[in-house]
Amino acid sequence: MFMTDEQTIEKILSILQEIRPRVQMDGGDIEFVKLDNKKVYVRLLGACIGCPVSTYTLKLGIEQTIKDQLPDIEEVLQIED
Repeated sequence: MFMTDEQTIEKILSILQEIRPRVQMDGGDIEFVKLDNKKVYVRLLGACIGCPVSTYTLKLGIEQTIKDQLPDIEEVLQIED
């Protein structure tokens, strides 16, 4: 089934809400930034900034969960300020 970008963003936000408590348990947080060309951009916050395992959290946790539920998503990338 084809989803509009708006529907995809709604689903991404829902998935991030499910993931957020696990990230917050370790003092971090995650924020959706944008969806662009089948790539999701997020910002890791709090204790995630500079954490050596944040890459694992991003790729094995967040990206994998999103791709499991939204197979059209190619990648989840971190935006750093």
